Amino acid sequence: MPPSDETLERLLEEIHRCRVCEAALPLGPRPVVRGRSSARLLIIGQAPGTRVHASGVPWDDRSGDRLRLWLGLDRAAFYDESRIAIVPMGFCYPGVDPRGGDHPPRPECAPLWHERVFAHLLAVEMVLLIGSYAQKRYLGAARARTMSATVAAWRDHLPRYLPLPHPSWRNTAWLARNPWFEAELVPQLRQRVAGLV
Repeated sequence: MPPSDETLERLLEEIHRCRVCEAALPLGPRPVVRGRSSARLLIIGQAPGTRVHASGVPWDDRSGDRLRLWLGLDRAAFYDESRIAIVPMGFCYPGVDPRGGDHPPRPECAPLWHERVFAHLLAVEMVLLIGSYAQKRYLGAARARTMSATVAAWRDHLPRYLPLPHPSWRNTAWLARNPWFEAELVPQLRQRVAGLV
């Protein structure tokens, strides 16, 4: 018998109580993860930023606005947990990197929780791998040397995986240098997402 929403709900409650790397988190732990066993689309991103940490709602920032634009979804559809599961590489805000941006996702989360969560997400048909951390973990040797090359080879990873750049404003220049992304990949992404959700 497949895992039920009730058991997934208990697991998510356990994750929300997680304090494994509390000492390393500048704003303290606030795991952000969501989904139901019926979800057909799984989004694996990096880690929450400060705004998401404050709200507890994944992708509740400008990056989320751009991601929803790429997916062709409004907020109501995007946050429908029965259709879309959101499981980042790191569940809590990791802090600011003095060199710019945020620290990488905490390394404890994915090994500790992903396999257990994914065991409940048996209806998932497509996984969006957003950014190099998710791509490295889930594409392994099939990943290209750079994030750009990995995303450029997106067709090679279908139908299960679809690698995407992070939709951060920091990647605006990348999008300008790679017009094929919005001309070729985004329309296919929207079509596939519409078929799932």
